[in-house]
Amino acid sequence: MIVRQLAEVPSVEWGNGLSRRFLLASDGLGYTVTDTVVSAGSKSLLEYKHHLEACYCISGSGEVVDMAGDSHSITPGTLYALDRHDAHWLIAHPAEDLRLVCVFSPALRGDEKHSLSDAGSSHY
Repeated sequence: MIVRQLAEVPSVEWGNGLSRRFLLASDGLGYTVTDTVVSAGSKSLLEYKHHLEACYCISGSGEVVDMAGDSHSITPGTLYALDRHDAHWLIAHPAEDLRLVCVFSPALRGDEKHSLSDAGSSHY
C-alpha cells in the first residue's frame, strides 16, 4: 500500500504552475496522479505525445481550448480527458489559480517540465 501526504510529494514547476506528483513510474502502478496548480492568468499550449491525461478540477476556474478553437469551461466538478494526445490551450482565470487532480498514463518519471514558448506546443 502506498500512502502519501501532499507535503511530502515531489513538486515540479512545470512552466505555468506547480505539479505535485503523488505517484510516479518508480511506484510501479503504470499511471501518475498529480495535484496541479495552474497559475492565475496563465495561458499554456500543451501536448502530451507519450501520455494520455485526464484532469478533474477541484478549485478555481479556466478553460481548455482545442486546436479547432472549441472552448470548454473548467470549474470545480469538471473533468476533461486528452484521449488522443490532443494539443490544447490550458487557460486559468485571471483572478484565481486553477487546481486540478490529473492522471497520466503511462506514468511520468517525475522530472518532466514544459518548455513554453511561441514555437509550438510544449510536450513530453
